[in-house]
Amino acid sequence: MRINIVSIFPGFFEGPLGLSIPARAAEAGLVEYRLVDLRDYTHDRHRTVDDLPYGGGAGMVMKPEPFFEAVDDLGPKGPVVLLSARGRPFRHEDAVRFSVAQDLTLLCGHYKDVDQRVADHLATDEVSLGDFVVSGGEVGALAVTDAVVRLLPGAIGDHDAAATDSFYDGQQLSAPSYTRPPEYRGHVVPEILRSGDHAKIEAWRAAEAERLTRERQSRDGNDAG
Repeated sequence: MRINIVSIFPGFFEGPLGLSIPARAAEAGLVEYRLVDLRDYTHDRHRTVDDLPYGGGAGMVMKPEPFFEAVDDLGPKGPVVLLSARGRPFRHEDAVRFSVAQDLTLLCGHYKDVDQRVADHLATDEVSLGDFVVSGGEVGALAVTDAVVRLLPGAIGDHDAAATDSFYDGQQLSAPSYTRPPEYRGHVVPEILRSGDHAKIEAWRAAEAERLTRERQSRDGNDAG
């Protein structure tokens, strides 16, 4: 697949996409990254991408024209996603849906806001990482890219490792993981994991996953109230 990332800071992605799973997936020909400088789609000598908000108020708003023209040039056939604090939370099922598309285009906002016409008439999806604000959509776009790429067939050598991740199948969390040494500073690995009884180990993991998921849902529900 091809992942297009439209940003005023395309250099933000060069380091992270050159490491670990995103880099190996690209080297294997599973994904192609296209980093697009939004300023290439401006038409003034200052390469202006923002302006004062209509109605007054603090901050600057990113103009619609560069986003529309960049997407016109890309000609995407898959989702066009605006990273925005107003977007719905990005979830695993979104990553799955994006991963089977021919291409994915991520639009990174910055400054105070992005002209609402980008969300209403250009983007097919508007997502956020959660109820907090970061300096720009680049952080969210990188997270979405990583979540999508690791789902591409062949991106991870051990499919079972991915299949046991949290949220892989529904909203259930994964069970806790341990490795050597069996005891460290008085803290020990649960005996059942060292028992060699695979049936009991799987039962323990299933029970722990259910317990942690239930505790998180209860906690999130209390927080929401």
